[in-house]
Amino acid sequence: MEKILDRFLRYVGVDTQSNEESETQPSTAKQWDLLKMLCAELQEMGIEAELDEYGYVMGTIPSNIPGKDIPAVGFIAHVDTAPDASGKDVKPQIIPDYDGSDIALKGVPGLFLKPSEFPELLHFKGQTLITTDGTTLLGADDKAGVAEIMNAAAWIMEHPEFKHGPVKIGFTPDEEIGRGVIKFDVKRFGADYAYTMDGGEIGELEFENFNAASAKIHIQGRNVHPGSAKGKMKNAILIGQEFNSLLPIEQRPEYTEGYEGFFHLISFKGSVEEADFAYIIRDHDAEKFEKKKVMIREIADFMNKKYGEGTVQLTLKDQYRNMREQVEPHYHIVEKAVKAMEMEGIKVKIQPIRGGTDGANLSYMGLPCPNIFAGGLNFHGKMEYVPLESIEAASKVILNIIRLFAE
Repeated sequence: MEKILDRFLRYVGVDTQSNEESETQPSTAKQWDLLKMLCAELQEMGIEAELDEYGYVMGTIPSNIPGKDIPAVGFIAHVDTAPDASGKDVKPQIIPDYDGSDIALKGVPGLFLKPSEFPELLHFKGQTLITTDGTTLLGADDKAGVAEIMNAAAWIMEHPEFKHGPVKIGFTPDEEIGRGVIKFDVKRFGADYAYTMDGGEIGELEFENFNAASAKIHIQGRNVHPGSAKGKMKNAILIGQEFNSLLPIEQRPEYTEGYEGFFHLISFKGSVEEADFAYIIRDHDAEKFEKKKVMIREIADFMNKKYGEGTVQLTLKDQYRNMREQVEPHYHIVEKAVKAMEMEGIKVKIQPIRGGTDGANLSYMGLPCPNIFAGGLNFHGKMEYVPLESIEAASKVILNIIRLFAE
């Protein structure tokens, strides 16, 4: 059986960055490379699996306990990496027996992963860390989850004595751009309950997440020669800066935590003539979330009154909702995940997701779907890393959940 480290390194070697600007499904052709690989690997294990036209891999391991009605449990991970940083030519660094010192990211001279800046590193002294070389993200979000599921599936197929009910396996594209399960056929998947393996540090367990929306803003300015600009020029860059200044500073992500929501400016580009910028809007509380959307609409209206109708064009789009109300009626699936972690001696940290997963939308599609740690930290950037021991533990948690459903 292939070691989980080798499996993970193979997967991060495939560039699967998604693209929000694309209208295709998956949003990038390169995601097919890993999706096809995973489907073939499942089939080689002897697992019935298929890859559909939308980029969903679905596999089934039938129950080996005849005559017992056991709920089908699914495990899901996404293959795409975030558009925030390159996922091409990832060159992981393996740091065995980490001693707590600064880690040089050797692809960029002078760049270090430092406990002084990321104190969580010290939680993993003595463990094997997998980091980037500083030139790309790592892709543990969510190729760690992919590797954990595939490792568990391979172990089950190599141990027929392991008693289990029906196990469903799912891999999805485009989670990072909020479209991961938009065409996912829950009925065809066939699970009664599922878990996304898409959380962060070991022990994390989440069944509530942000309500989420995106806001795209186009500003039409007016460019004239600066020597004769008085009363005529409308500088789109400055209007965009003014727009941003009207949003509450304390509701930026760098000033929020826990259940606090935010407006996050993720891009800004343009010239005097025209500019485009984009936000993501997040809040766990549905009422506060709606108020945030009202606020950004009111700012757009105010700016149009000040600078002329059509100066600001706002496109606001909901992305996903808080899964809590869909999961809580099936709280036993959370309890099973807690017990599965405790069986491995893991301290469980139930907390709200300050983000979203495919499980949020799946829960509203009729498949209650909490989120379990995949083990990585500092996702979406060059400081990303994952402890090998966390990946190994997550794969064992999957097997424990399957065992608990079969009891």
